Amino acid sequence: MSDEVAFVRQELVPERAAPVRTTGFVGFLRTRLFNTPTNTLLTVLSALLIWFTVVPTIRFLLVDAVWHGADRNACLAENVGHPVGACWPYVTAKLTQFIYGFYPAAERWRVNLTFLLAALLLLPLLIPRLPAKSLNACLFFIAFPVVAFFLLHGGGMTAFAVSGAIISILLFLLSGGTRTGWLALGVSLAWFVGIGIVIDSMGDAGRLPIVDTRLWGGLLVTLVVSVTGIVASMPIGMALALGRRSTIPLIRIFSIAFIEFWRGVPLITVLFFATYMLPLFVPANFTIDGLMRALIGIAVFAGAYNAEVIRGGMLAIPRGQSEAASALGLSWWKTTGLIVMPQALRHVIPGLVNSFISLFKDTSLVSIVALFDLLGTVRASFADPVWATPTMLFTGFAFAGIIYFSFCFGMSRYSLFVERRLNAHRRN
Repeated sequence: MSDEVAFVRQELVPERAAPVRTTGFVGFLRTRLFNTPTNTLLTVLSALLIWFTVVPTIRFLLVDAVWHGADRNACLAENVGHPVGACWPYVTAKLTQFIYGFYPAAERWRVNLTFLLAALLLLPLLIPRLPAKSLNACLFFIAFPVVAFFLLHGGGMTAFAVSGAIISILLFLLSGGTRTGWLALGVSLAWFVGIGIVIDSMGDAGRLPIVDTRLWGGLLVTLVVSVTGIVASMPIGMALALGRRSTIPLIRIFSIAFIEFWRGVPLITVLFFATYMLPLFVPANFTIDGLMRALIGIAVFAGAYNAEVIRGGMLAIPRGQSEAASALGLSWWKTTGLIVMPQALRHVIPGLVNSFISLFKDTSLVSIVALFDLLGTVRASFADPVWATPTMLFTGFAFAGIIYFSFCFGMSRYSLFVERRLNAHRRN
């Protein structure tokens, strides 16, 4: 057995440097913002941009803002004793005008009821877990426009009876044509039509006062124009996209010419044409409301843009899927409605929502044809001498910008939610 010599270190091992921290706030700064000279420069420039833009904006809107007052004197620097920011009492005083425009004050409950019905019908459509989506969609897209027109414009209760009849027929169709469905159809039709006839026979007591669309304004016009344009442009866009891919030359040429024409002219030209030239193409004793003309022009204009977006999604569908559907004996309508179009719309959700957001902001152009939307109403309020201050202009535009941003940001966030939900099968 040989002797083993044990080795004993006489000196301590030098301490190692602590590992670089990669977690927490310090780790985030080190790995994401200052990890390279380029990122460090971009971080510094971004911080300067925020300092010179965001900070003054917050000071104007919140810190130096005036929150209480009865007239312009509350928003003058010489009366306050310090630099004055946003004049929020001006917004409070003009808030009803910003929402309703010049809609009669005694009839504004009709606008509120319309907003409430729209929210009650739209929210269940946006929440995936709630049931009865088909029924809710029929009520929102078919019955609600009739009821909303009756409430906002006014007139006899016959319009209400007609809308009730439409609801009854939809309920019957959704019931599958059973005996109970037939019974419900007959009872509901008799009920709604009977109410309409009885109330119409009461004369003025059974009628809502007619409010001309020239008195509509503010957020009401913005929502009416944008929602109508978005909803109406989708079927127009899908029809044009299918027509452009059609094998029938006449349909294909018409769709191509239609799309290229409406995409080749600006929206201002479309609004002018719909407002001032469209009446020249209809009979002399036939008139079209000014707001209706603008709605038609915007729907057609947006439909031409949506057609190309949808066609791009259809081109992304492999031809093999259509061929497989034909081999299984599916008709062209079933292949398009059940296989091609659902996938195409899923692919182009970002593009469609981008078009919707652009359309929502472009509603401000209707002011050039004497329709006062939210931005037009805000600009009209600047003529009031009671609130004439140096900051009134910036306060009004800031308020309008906040409203537009809230709606557009909400649409953007919801589109991301829908996109993630529909693409769940692609997650790793």
